[in-house]
Amino acid sequence: MSNIIPHKYEITANKRALQKKQRPLVVWFSGLSGSGKSTLANLLEKELFTAGFHTYVLDGDNIRLGLNKDLGFDQASRNENIRRIAEVCKLFLDSGLIVIAAFITPKEIDRRIIESVLGEHYIEVYVDTPLELCEKRDIKGLYKKARKGEIANFTGVTCEFEKPADPDLHIETQREEIEESIRRIFKYIHDRINEN
Repeated sequence: MSNIIPHKYEITANKRALQKKQRPLVVWFSGLSGSGKSTLANLLEKELFTAGFHTYVLDGDNIRLGLNKDLGFDQASRNENIRRIAEVCKLFLDSGLIVIAAFITPKEIDRRIIESVLGEHYIEVYVDTPLELCEKRDIKGLYKKARKGEIANFTGVTCEFEKPADPDLHIETQREEIEESIRRIFKYIHDRINEN
């Protein structure tokens, strides 16, 4: 790899962010399938978009339909899935965007890799929802399939979800209305993304 030398372009990440009048950031939602990550990501993007911020949502299912469709669900593939997404987030940061990422991200080691790639631009939001409630919300029927043995390596059933050691925000969806969660997240990130 020593033959690869990155090209330096005149338009820098700082210039792109200044043009958008915002500071780039990645808000990364982690939690079980059905915990509410995608719902929160969608609502947060709407809130930010309405306030005039430039955003993009990256979601687990959508990424696996395209960029990561070659990956399975064994541990090595899951690690690569998260690594690639972190690198995509880094590109979006360079473009000056606020990225909202919604991925199960069950392992602490993967969350530390994300942090090492994104640095100070990484906000970790743990969407803490009891497994029983996630199963009740399961409109895709994934938990039923996993319990029947039809899906291998399913987080929460056959694979462990390691609770984040020290997330920036801890959202408990069974104890807090979704609107209140969005208000808390928006308030937490507002000063970090606002260029004014």
